[in-house]
Amino acid sequence: MMTYDTAVHEKMNLFCFPFSGGSFYSYKPFEKHVPRHIHVSGIDLPGHGRRMREPLLTDIHEMVEDIWMSIKDDLNAPYAIYGHSLGSTLAYLFTLKAIAENKPSPCRLFLSGRNAPSVNKRKNIHLLPKQEFIQKLLQYGGTSKELLQEKDLMEFMVPIMRADFQAVETYTYDRNAPRLAIPLTVMIGLNDVDVTYEEALKWQEVTTWKISVRQFPGGHFFIFDHLPEISRIICQDLAEKN
Repeated sequence: MMTYDTAVHEKMNLFCFPFSGGSFYSYKPFEKHVPRHIHVSGIDLPGHGRRMREPLLTDIHEMVEDIWMSIKDDLNAPYAIYGHSLGSTLAYLFTLKAIAENKPSPCRLFLSGRNAPSVNKRKNIHLLPKQEFIQKLLQYGGTSKELLQEKDLMEFMVPIMRADFQAVETYTYDRNAPRLAIPLTVMIGLNDVDVTYEEALKWQEVTTWKISVRQFPGGHFFIFDHLPEISRIICQDLAEKN
């Protein structure tokens, strides 16, 4: 497996994998809080952001393959991955893909708003009737009640959110997958409706390195209330010699 010494390579690509309904634009605010040597690169899945006209994907492995085809040629430079919620699972599976393809691994994974892959929370939120589905979205936060009541906006967003929820809800963890040999920084909100501290700790099962778990005030989308601190953590952890 190929790795990088971040003490030698100063410049760093930080690929940001999307949460459900998220896009390239979701991570633009991070650019204001990281130094110039860290290049924030948001990812769009088909049917999201700049790729709005493409058919949506509902299988998480197809999503990983799509991301792989988009950035595999950029992996010869030092890089890390940040993923929130769905993006955390995508980041983990993408790293397994990079290892299988004998490409360099990310020097670190930053994972937020998501329990470890081994935690089996089989849900079928993506199958709920429209109004019940929208009510579930309200519980996660990140979108105001007023916006969720906008009929035209919901006609547009609900299919996107359903596809993303389906991808993560139908994913099955492979307990025979190789353990990673890279450090993980895991972050969760104290009031997240979907992730407990104990479930976050189980990310230790996927790596041989001791993980770091940090908690922040807030719910599922706590990240946007703590951008300066999260960015500081990212910079600090990337500066450590792996």
